[in-house]
Amino acid sequence: MKHHRSIRHRVAAGFTLLEMVIVLGIIAVLLGGSIALIGGVGDSAKIQQVRADFTSIGSALRSYKINAGNFPTTQQGLKALVEKPTTTPKPDDWTQVMSKIPMDPWRNPYGYKFPGSKNPAEFEIISKGPDGIEGNEDDRSSQDKQGE
Repeated sequence: MKHHRSIRHRVAAGFTLLEMVIVLGIIAVLLGGSIALIGGVGDSAKIQQVRADFTSIGSALRSYKINAGNFPTTQQGLKALVEKPTTTPKPDDWTQVMSKIPMDPWRNPYGYKFPGSKNPAEFEIISKGPDGIEGNEDDRSSQDKQGE
């Protein structure tokens, strides 16, 4: 009788294989949902990063214009913020306004146009978006509302 009671106690204290599978299944579903939600937050964070980069690069371009008298040309590009342009129009008073040009969150270089495609009086900074191809719907432009 004593031996029979200790076996029952051991069985009652442990989990069955079915209970373990159910618990692991619930955990997997919760983790899957969490990962999907975090993925969406990542995309939102990348879009916010593009907007922040548009602002900081835009400030550097305005500083360049104050010193040089005009924005860099499309040919001179954003590189003019880091290195003195050697093509015309050569700035009379050039100072380095950025130590380096940031890459977009998808690890692509930002594009630059002056005059801009939507507002010719303003520069345009362009992110090619997640696919890295310029000219399609996932691109971001500093001339779009909110950088979208």
